[in-house]
Amino acid sequence: MAEAERSLPRSPAVAVAESEASAERSRARRAWRARIRNVLYPVGVVLGVLVIWEAGTRLLEVPAFLLPPPSAVAVSFIANAPLLLFHGWITTAEILLGFALSIVVGIPLALAIFLWPTFSRSVLPLLVSSQAMPKVAVAPLFLVWFGFGLLPKVLIAFLIAFFPVVISTAVGLASIEPEKIYLARSMGFGATATFFKFRLPNALPSIFGGLKISITLAVVGAVVGEFVGGDAGLGYLLMVANGSMDTRLLFAGIVALTVLGVVLFLLVELAERLAIPRHIIAGDRGVHETA
Repeated sequence: MAEAERSLPRSPAVAVAESEASAERSRARRAWRARIRNVLYPVGVVLGVLVIWEAGTRLLEVPAFLLPPPSAVAVSFIANAPLLLFHGWITTAEILLGFALSIVVGIPLALAIFLWPTFSRSVLPLLVSSQAMPKVAVAPLFLVWFGFGLLPKVLIAFLIAFFPVVISTAVGLASIEPEKIYLARSMGFGATATFFKFRLPNALPSIFGGLKISITLAVVGAVVGEFVGGDAGLGYLLMVANGSMDTRLLFAGIVALTVLGVVLFLLVELAERLAIPRHIIAGDRGVHETA
């Protein structure tokens, strides 16, 4: 009976369904292999660099105060974990507050630049020229004006981080295809509905691209503020370790800052995946199919 059923010809609908299922399984396997490669390749590079670093410092007998081996850095990291955690929380607060302020100020400013051409012609050149000003030079002024507390570090992080938010948001709002605007008008949408239904969703990938740049720059801004006038935070800890020639702790602090920056970047990327999942899935599928 089973042999008789297998010998029956399959209907075209069944054949098409099986073909689509097979293609979907093949795409899933390619996507899974691509995800594994995306993790294994950078991990392999990092491990290779660490092995070469460890072997080189030991074979060449490099003094530990110049370049400690990774094993010594790991020992220092574990031994100073409570200290790194304490200062890490302070730096994280400065980064997140500066990043949040860059969103609160940057996105409305980008909306004003997009909506009012006169405002754009007046303000945008000033914003662009302000980026040529070294933020380190402004940091001492903030210390004079606002003291040595949390506020000047947050403001420095904001100054460094807000520009990508402004530019990416303004560019994203202006980059919509005219056909989508014509479609919205043909459907009877007004200006407000067109903005929220078409223009803003179309701009979200660009906005999140700016946010991912901004969060990494906020890390730099917080550390710069701590270098100039901090009494706590990972930047301050790096200055203390440098002053005492504790190179192991210096490298441990750099590792902690790197991990912190990567985690915050991944959190913004997670928010992007939750906000625009279709765009992310389509992009991942394109990359996987190319791979």
